[in-house]
Amino acid sequence: MRASKYIVTGGCGFIGSNLVRKLNEEGVEDITVVDRLGEGEKWKNLRGLSFSNYVDKEAFRKNVNAGGIDGDVEVVFHQGACTDTTERDGRYMLENNFAYTRDLIEWASDAGVRLIYASSAAVYGKSRCFDAAGSDNLSPVNKYGLSKLLIDNYVDTHADHLDATVLGLRYFNVYGPGEGHKGEMASMVRKMADQVRAGEAIRLFEGTDGFADGGQKRDFVHVDDVCRANIFAARADIDSGVINVGTGTARSFNELAEIIFENIRHTGIEYIPFPDELDGKYQSFTEASLEGLREMRYGQSFMEVEEGISRYCDYLVEN
Repeated sequence: MRASKYIVTGGCGFIGSNLVRKLNEEGVEDITVVDRLGEGEKWKNLRGLSFSNYVDKEAFRKNVNAGGIDGDVEVVFHQGACTDTTERDGRYMLENNFAYTRDLIEWASDAGVRLIYASSAAVYGKSRCFDAAGSDNLSPVNKYGLSKLLIDNYVDTHADHLDATVLGLRYFNVYGPGEGHKGEMASMVRKMADQVRAGEAIRLFEGTDGFADGGQKRDFVHVDDVCRANIFAARADIDSGVINVGTGTARSFNELAEIIFENIRHTGIEYIPFPDELDGKYQSFTEASLEGLREMRYGQSFMEVEEGISRYCDYLVEN
């Protein structure tokens, strides 16, 4: 397989397609998009994008394992993963998220190709400490979080022996255009906006983990900021490891609802009982520590949720 200067796995997905778009805005079109298109609607994310090649995920992985990728590849942005936090098949989750990423890391190291991969704040579970340099604060509450923690640990363990930079970016709660195909796995911002656009009240959980009704807080980061961090990491003088990508500020679901009301219309809030099946498996609070970004000398500011949600609501109304 002959690859391009840049490879974006999961390139038809939410973050992957936005990353391709950001690269296009910089005049970069020598991109190989890797993904698996099924019967869903994520193919629509490819519309309007410029790239030089498309490769099915399974064919790409076979080439990786066989060492059969030719060309002057500089960076792989590995965004492909199973992101369904309710996935019950642990074997599938680990094969798709851990083993696939491990194979890519080994190939990238041998080939001298920088690899930037998507990790997740799900690794922290119900912890209130979000320091990416620590390990005692990591206790995922679902198989998805475990799959990301395993690959982060693999990178930390092998960092000194890798012949190319491998950096995991722990995304916090990402929202923005291009997530329409994600269904129940779409961001809270998207779900709230869809409810309001349908003329329905925004449905939020009653109080959990010491938070009042709708008072649960998470670090919500716009997809544009995530893409900028990826591109910066692809070019920065950095060592292998794992860092957080978030705004560093947690905002409550109630706050998000009010911002959406201001941008679309006011339909009210309905507080619903917390589901029994989520007991012990739900993150009521996330807030990124940004030490890793600072050490990387990343100086760009992150969008406040007021601006990010306003932009997103405009996009949803227009589309």
